[in-house]
Amino acid sequence: MPTLQASLRVSFNNILFPTDFSEASDAALPYARAFAKLYGSKIFLTHAVMPHPPVFLPMEPIPFAMDGEWYDAEVRLKHLLADQRLAGIRCEGSTRRGELWHVLDDAIQTNSVELIILGSHGKHGLKKLMLGSDAEQIFRHARCPVLTIGPKIVPRDLIDGFHNIIFATDFSAGSLYALQYALSLAEESQASLTLLHVIPLVPLQHQDSSAASAKAQLEELVPRQARDWCRPVCVVRFEFPAEAILNLAKERSADLLVMGVHKRAAFASSHLPWAVAYEVVCDAPCPVLTVRD
Repeated sequence: MPTLQASLRVSFNNILFPTDFSEASDAALPYARAFAKLYGSKIFLTHAVMPHPPVFLPMEPIPFAMDGEWYDAEVRLKHLLADQRLAGIRCEGSTRRGELWHVLDDAIQTNSVELIILGSHGKHGLKKLMLGSDAEQIFRHARCPVLTIGPKIVPRDLIDGFHNIIFATDFSAGSLYALQYALSLAEESQASLTLLHVIPLVPLQHQDSSAASAKAQLEELVPRQARDWCRPVCVVRFEFPAEAILNLAKERSADLLVMGVHKRAAFASSHLPWAVAYEVVCDAPCPVLTVRD
């Protein structure tokens, strides 16, 4: 099992903050400020104005001065940029018309974005597991890490960074890629780091040996030098993945979850592994950082 170098540090020079001016977006703003303070980042606040409905007769685009929706968005964005919570932070705002993901993808490429921070409204519907079409697009398409602030998070003061970070892994290459973010964030905040591996549906008589093997793998992931600045704890659970992650987050009073997610194959079911990340984000008591391989 390969390990990471303790000197490997990540940076977030440019942060994208998509906003729809809702309470969910407002709840995510303190986290954007905290990361900008920690890494000296610049925040790009972006609002997408949906395209006008198609018409059958050719028409010229509505001038911005006569576009009420655009004007309202510009006013709201101007107020947001003047928010005292962003005082002292390098910020830039933009209002763009287009489908959400096309707008965000363009902003990511143009501004060399290294982290997206967004607020989520949570699940929609009684049976369908999803964050809503907007957040779903961001999860599936963004190549940079995404920090999602779910609806069950209790606001807290982030002036001193994070204290308890949980890194959930299935030992895949994608998870190993995400580990560098968990280690770097733990180092920045001198936080406790818990490495979690979940093994569902294992017969009781085999659980001890399976747990011992998995715990040894977890311990090998952490560079020896990293123990000088973080306190890693290895945990193995025999539950369904999302349930285990959420339970441990509550038990440890985690203030950040880090997970690797994999790009879904064209023929694959939408249930796993994306559904695990979605369920965790919807119900997590803390922000969730998802990192795509």
